[in-house]
Amino acid sequence: MDARRTTVRDMRRANRSLLLTRIWLDGPLSRHELGQSTALSLASVSNLVGEMIAEGLVEEAGSVESDGGRPRVLLRVAPAHGYLVGADVGETRVQVELFDLAMTALAKAEYPIAAAEPDPDDVAAHLLHGLAAVLEQAGVDPAAVLGFGVAVSGTVERTLDAVVHAQTLGWDGVPLGALLRAGTDIPVHVDNGAKTLGQAEMWFGAGRGTRHAVVALVGSGVGACVVADGVGYRGAHSSAGEWGHTTIAYGGRRCRCGNLGCLEAYVGAEGVLDRFRQANRGRPAPGGDEETAFGELLRAGSRTAEKVLDETVGYLGAGVATLVNLFNPERVVLGGWAGLALGERYLPRIREATARHALRQPYAQTSIELCRLGPDAVAMGAATLPMARLLRDGGVPRAAARPTTVTARPGRRTR
Repeated sequence: MDARRTTVRDMRRANRSLLLTRIWLDGPLSRHELGQSTALSLASVSNLVGEMIAEGLVEEAGSVESDGGRPRVLLRVAPAHGYLVGADVGETRVQVELFDLAMTALAKAEYPIAAAEPDPDDVAAHLLHGLAAVLEQAGVDPAAVLGFGVAVSGTVERTLDAVVHAQTLGWDGVPLGALLRAGTDIPVHVDNGAKTLGQAEMWFGAGRGTRHAVVALVGSGVGACVVADGVGYRGAHSSAGEWGHTTIAYGGRRCRCGNLGCLEAYVGAEGVLDRFRQANRGRPAPGGDEETAFGELLRAGSRTAEKVLDETVGYLGAGVATLVNLFNPERVVLGGWAGLALGERYLPRIREATARHALRQPYAQTSIELCRLGPDAVAMGAATLPMARLLRDGGVPRAAARPTTVTARPGRRTR
């Protein structure tokens, strides 16, 4: 009897998950449309939707005319049922954003990172300060926050402590999840930044509607999210997608990871600016920070700047061609703040460079597009990490207790 009750309960939760996911990603939808898209009976749809409306998770959002019958009521996830916080730990700054369940941005906090290899305790402190700051800005009770998603460079072990291995940051086995949990009761979710960008673009942006895609992130560093048959490919231990550390020039420039000839050393913003400095007789591009200097380089118009940028487009096209040849995606989406800056000016040339290096047939089957969600898409993707958990669980919290506190000072890191 217990086994049967468990099976029925699990099936009910799975059906709720199916309906809630459709409503959140594709809504507003009517009960009739939900039945058609999920193959559930209208009675099951009405019963489960009624539960979620009673819980305040789903709400009515107007109506549409039906063919010859009464108007059909549209349903959506209630935006104020809960809140999501996402953070992007970049090479130059920590950015924290608060969203409602309609993914409307409500508040934002940023903290600069000056060190090339930032101390994990300092980063955790920035994250916790940012979490407290956005909740205070928006007047949101921590108890209403479903989770705190954090995107970082490197490989993230999918354990409770969310141990991060990021050679470019000098992080070797940093338990970032544990550091953050020491300062907040809000559930913490940590993942690689390229993967969170990929999830955001696949759900809401340029990857939407595809089953096979690669979402490429080009900022100071370079990474990729590979999606195969609608599922993100993580590899044996979640390190798949380190596209920036594929070798593009044997014995070439030294990368931040310590190896020679990595793609990141040629197309990552730090590498591009360093190549310009060397070509410009030691004179760097003007600007107080990396993003400003990169923008100035794009606007410079000098012969030296154009030569460096032309080479960068060629290297980037060769790197994208590798993705095309390896994964045969329907679409490659180019994102990240530096990728967007390059793509907005040079996208036709990036496509041409890709065509020169890719096999003809897979290139002909692929489109290359820009990220539609802008430079903050990594933080948005991080915010979807707790939402993905809620969707998988059918909107049913995993524990009865709700988070209630946020403190700005994390515990000390254990080594």
